[in-house]
Amino acid sequence: MRIRSARRAVAVSGLALAVVANLPATAVAGGGKGGGKNGGFEGSGKGSAQDGVIRAKTKVTVTTSGAPGSSKNGTLTPSNSNWTPPACWYEPSFSPKEIEATVKAWRGIDFLPFLTGIGDAVGNVLDYRYKDGNPYKNYNLDKQGEGMFWAAVKNPNRKDDPEANSCDKQPFWVDAGKPPAEPLAVSPKILAEYAYDELPVPGTEIEMAPTGESTVNLPTWIWLDKAKFRKISVTAGLPGTGLSATTTAEPVSLHIDPGTAGAETYPASGECVFKGDGSIGEPYAKGKADQTPPCGVTYLRSTGTNGAYALKATVTWKITWTSTTGEGGKLPDGTFGATQDVTVREIQSVNR
Repeated sequence: MRIRSARRAVAVSGLALAVVANLPATAVAGGGKGGGKNGGFEGSGKGSAQDGVIRAKTKVTVTTSGAPGSSKNGTLTPSNSNWTPPACWYEPSFSPKEIEATVKAWRGIDFLPFLTGIGDAVGNVLDYRYKDGNPYKNYNLDKQGEGMFWAAVKNPNRKDDPEANSCDKQPFWVDAGKPPAEPLAVSPKILAEYAYDELPVPGTEIEMAPTGESTVNLPTWIWLDKAKFRKISVTAGLPGTGLSATTTAEPVSLHIDPGTAGAETYPASGECVFKGDGSIGEPYAKGKADQTPPCGVTYLRSTGTNGAYALKATVTWKITWTSTTGEGGKLPDGTFGATQDVTVREIQSVNR
């Protein structure tokens, strides 16, 4: 009878959790230390349910160095279209006392008239898993300080990504100092990939001469402000675990797309490479009008009634990572670009 009752509760749980998934402050647990012998780890103590899975809020923190102080910063697009930073992972989230408090929080929603009985239904399902020995007994309270319940968390930058729901396991117990047998458990590489999403690269605002308006067959010089385009690093870490990873982006090239087939780029590939001093291209100076710019474009036709050409400038960044465990390597290059309008006029001459 006990097993049949539990199965019936499980069947009810899907509907019950779906109903309360979006309630404010659902499944908020109290404090409680985990980790114990390994220095201690404070659980997030906060969770919510969606599609019947209890998830937690990530405790990963990030610090940035080398970022330009600008409101026009952007995020990188991986050059490998088949790769994206992780949308979700599992991390230490609930101590035994927090899991116990979570169950009580679910039961507490019964005070709402239109949800009478649902809180107890959800509480019964959670108790079956975490209290009644299926597989945990009495919320593992006898192991307080000796480990944590690991829960699914979503990458805050990708919470609307369908893949964010692919971490669909209920919180599971992991003894302190023992790595979980879960491929999506938080790791140095996952932290490095998360840091990729946090890299604040500067907006691709190119300098041009002439500015805004060019002339047919007149070379337009293009360069970048080397003070803005330098290495940028983001370190992502999980407090209390000793795990952190640093992801570094370094600009390597600027690609020029003139916005029309009727143009020539310099170099011909349109790929201007960053030099050793961090600069790219060369500022125009008086007396260089007849010279070929190291980075630039010559328009062969005027814009006429078309208004303007949309010149696109895209910077490619090389991405590498290191970690506190000694692991490291490369991640896919990232790109960030912007467009700006260029009007091209044609000088008319009259022969007499």
